Amino acid sequence: MATVHVASWRSAYPGLIAQHILDGLSISTRAEAWTRLLSELAFPSYAGPAGTKPHRLLIAECGNRIVGWASFGAGRDEGSSDQGELAGLYVHPDFWSKKVGHALMLNVEQELAADGFQSAYLWVLFGNDRAASFYESHGWRTDGGEKIGDAGGTTELREVRHVTALNSAKPPTSSA
Repeated sequence: MATVHVASWRSAYPGLIAQHILDGLSISTRAEAWTRLLSELAFPSYAGPAGTKPHRLLIAECGNRIVGWASFGAGRDEGSSDQGELAGLYVHPDFWSKKVGHALMLNVEQELAADGFQSAYLWVLFGNDRAASFYESHGWRTDGGEKIGDAGGTTELREVRHVTALNSAKPPTSSA
C-alpha cells in the first residue's frame, strides 16, 4: 500500500506539489503510517462522526501485488457525516488506465450506498486534471466547494470538491 501511495503521488503530482516534498516521500515511513492506521482499524476506538463506522479500505491486487486501494466512509468534514466520503483512491502508475481505479470506484460507490448514504463527496487537488476527468467519467461533478490543505506544513494545497448521488442498484465489479 505504501508503494502504491508513494508511486502514485510521484507520478500524479509533479508541478502540483513542491518537488522537494515528492522527492522526500519515503515508502518505509509511509508503511509505518499504514501499519499504525491498519492497527487502529482492526481495533477501532474511534466510532466516526455521529457514531458511524470508521473509514474502510478496499484493496486491488494483481497476483500477490497490491496495485491500488481506496478509503471511504462517513464524511469527515464538518456537517457532512450524513454523506459518504471517498477519502482516497490511488492506483500504482503501472496500472493506470487498466480498469483498476474503475473497479475500486464502483465498489466504493456500492459500499457507500449499502451503508445508507444517498450521496458522497471527494476532494481533488486543483490542477489534477487526470483525476478530475476520471471522477467526472464516473458521474462525479464539482459543486463549488473548495478548501485549502497543506503538504508538509509548508505548502498550501487547493482542493476542489466533487459530489455524486449514489445508486444502490449499481452492481459492483470484482475485476482488477
